[in-house]
Amino acid sequence: MDGFSFSTDVRVRFAETDAQGIAHHAAFVVWLEVARVAYLERFAGGYQSIRERGLEALTTGVEMRYLRAAYFDETLTVWTRCRDLRGARFRYDYRITRDAELVAEGSTSHATVDRGTYRPIRVPAWLADAITAAER
Repeated sequence: MDGFSFSTDVRVRFAETDAQGIAHHAAFVVWLEVARVAYLERFAGGYQSIRERGLEALTTGVEMRYLRAAYFDETLTVWTRCRDLRGARFRYDYRITRDAELVAEGSTSHATVDRGTYRPIRVPAWLADAITAAER
């Protein structure tokens, strides 16, 4: 996918579908989280590592645009990139594909906070550097 260097696959589980075998819209948000956690695992030592350093990355917004249905037992690819690191904020963009077909696209917004106080703190240099390197 043009502009994206990271992807992870998800399989549509039966529990994520309705009676017609079509994935419920809420499942897409879960798949974004699966991809985001995998991205952090690959490029920043994992989300648990971030938490162990005294940070939380809170989700402050989610946007989704649904273009096609997804069906039980399909394998989808969730393309992920991180951008717009400014201060305590950053954003992920996603494209969900089935083979070469775009099924959905979305974004999530996040803020880094101190794990103890939940007060916003600047994205630490080590995390910003890891993301910048991943997005080159």
